[in-house]
Amino acid sequence: MSDASQTRGAHHIGLTVPDIQETCGFFTDTLGFSVVAEKPDYPAVFVSDGTIMLTLWQATDPANAVPFDRKNVIGLHHFALTVDNAAALDAVHEKVRTNPRAKVEFAPEAIGDGPTRHMMCTIPGGIRMEFIAPGG
Repeated sequence: MSDASQTRGAHHIGLTVPDIQETCGFFTDTLGFSVVAEKPDYPAVFVSDGTIMLTLWQATDPANAVPFDRKNVIGLHHFALTVDNAAALDAVHEKVRTNPRAKVEFAPEAIGDGPTRHMMCTIPGGIRMEFIAPGG
């Protein structure tokens, strides 16, 4: 880390979703996150894997919300979370693959010619998410 850098990594990522309970369930039931706080009047739920916190915001009018289009919408293209190793990536892939509200974009594969592997999916709520297993 450069001493000149003014930042020290991500504190949290905020995601607006059409169904806060469904998306929260994906993180807690499928990925093992914990709910660390809730603001029902906001409404927002804060979930964490112990390293990163995600804020899930309920869309005001989900029926009329514009679905994400990674090629034409300014803003979040996707976000990526690290897993421990290739076996953990395969386990996450299996859990996401069997979740009826998630969609795997591509199964675990190498990034270029290196040993690092990744997969991409769309989680409940339409957010694109990547999982990365460092190689070596």
